[in-house]
Amino acid sequence: MLKQFFIICSGADTNILKDCSNGEQNKYAGIGATVFFTAVMAFIASSYALFTVFDSLYSALFFGVIWGLLIFNLDRFIVSTIKKRERFKDEFIQASPRIILAIIIAIVISKPLELKLFEKEINQVLLEQKNELTLANQDQIALQFTPKMEALENNITALQTEIETKETEVNALYAIYINEAEGTAGTKLLGKGPVYKEKRDKHDAALAELQELKNTNKEKITATEKEIVQLKLDYQTEVASTQPIIDGFDGLMARINALNKLPWLPSLFIFLLFLAIETSPIIAKLLASKGEYDFKYENQEHKVKTWTTQQIYQEKRMLEADNALNDKVYKDLAQEEALYAYKKKMARELIQKQQEAFYAKQTKIL
Repeated sequence: MLKQFFIICSGADTNILKDCSNGEQNKYAGIGATVFFTAVMAFIASSYALFTVFDSLYSALFFGVIWGLLIFNLDRFIVSTIKKRERFKDEFIQASPRIILAIIIAIVISKPLELKLFEKEINQVLLEQKNELTLANQDQIALQFTPKMEALENNITALQTEIETKETEVNALYAIYINEAEGTAGTKLLGKGPVYKEKRDKHDAALAELQELKNTNKEKITATEKEIVQLKLDYQTEVASTQPIIDGFDGLMARINALNKLPWLPSLFIFLLFLAIETSPIIAKLLASKGEYDFKYENQEHKVKTWTTQQIYQEKRMLEADNALNDKVYKDLAQEEALYAYKKKMARELIQKQQEAFYAKQTKIL
């Protein structure tokens, strides 16, 4: 039962093969088994690849089955259409388009399995890429907020500098009126005289201005700091809203690109393995010598070709004979006077009826 199933998978004519030897049947059963298991590998590989795209097991299995059946049908068609020739060169030329197709199929099949086999290494590469994208995203978003934050921070610095400048001025006035009281500067008279009072009043006025400036600037600084805090919150919100996009950066194309960053030698070996599996039925057909099945199949084709050629020739001769007979019959009929007179009579009646109809029509119009 299993042997018969694999023979069907090989695309061989079962009616011819059942009359062949067991060795010939086993050869085609082996070719069919290769076709079948290649389709199974295609199903597994495509299901995993589609699972990374749809993230749904049922969808991946459904489309994986379709892809596996497609590969099975293609391989079966490729193997069944390769015919044994007298020269290997003719067979290879016949099989060359199918070998190219097999290479394409091997690439398609091997790539998803490479993604699965090197999943841990690919995840590491993706993690590094995600970290780089996260930092780049933060820097890019920061470009939108940094100028505003720097302007607000410069504003705070300017307000604080204004206070410090005023404090320096007040401290200088304080030193002046103290030195006047001690007699170490100014009039150099010890005691609190009129000059001392004048300088003290000037200091007190500046101190009051300083206090007022501190209150005013403090309110401005507080408001500015609130704006800075809000900008930081907006920045964090923007980063948090875009981070899921980066976290989801692990689709099929991203994994393929990550795979390409890994050493190429392991991937090459896996590709060669699947190429060998995919082309093995074709190579087996090319390397195998003509067997009993090939001779019987060729004989059957020759019989069909001979019968078709005979039918075409017979139909062609029948057509030629029929045309010759028709020409002779019509030639003889053309010589008969009775047939001529009858046809002349019918033509005369037809022309008369046409003239009468034309006259009646013209009369009606007038």
